[in-house]
Amino acid sequence: MRELREDDQPHGQEGRGAGHRGVDHRQHAVGVGAQELRVAHLDRMLKHLYVEVDATDAQKQQLGPIVKAAARDLLPMRDRMRDARLQAVALLSQPSIDRAAIEALRANQLQLAEQASKRFTQALADVADVLTPEQRKQLTERMSRWRGHRG
Repeated sequence: MRELREDDQPHGQEGRGAGHRGVDHRQHAVGVGAQELRVAHLDRMLKHLYVEVDATDAQKQQLGPIVKAAARDLLPMRDRMRDARLQAVALLSQPSIDRAAIEALRANQLQLAEQASKRFTQALADVADVLTPEQRKQLTERMSRWRGHRG
């Protein structure tokens, strides 16, 4: 399973509304808020997962809540990580460097990364519990191909 992203944004485009290949998908969603876009993106992701593993209706009923709960927990962490990057830039842009503030930010980011890693791993294990061994094999083979495209 690939990393969850709010609008499937390329690296460096977070918060700018740029979707796949720099296209701003929000411009087509007049009156639709960010939360609705996240839900729609997650639903598309789930449909792809269902097709990839040929999920049964019973599995779909289990997988949807697992993935959506993980996204609900992980997206705020993603936002906090983005905010911390902005805070780091602000700290490093000051006339004098506050080493204590930089260290506190670093420690906080490590703690947040640990929380996100635990939650993501929990979701992966929960998804794996729902899938058959053959479906897990299909999914891991697919993940290996994705990794080849991402470096």
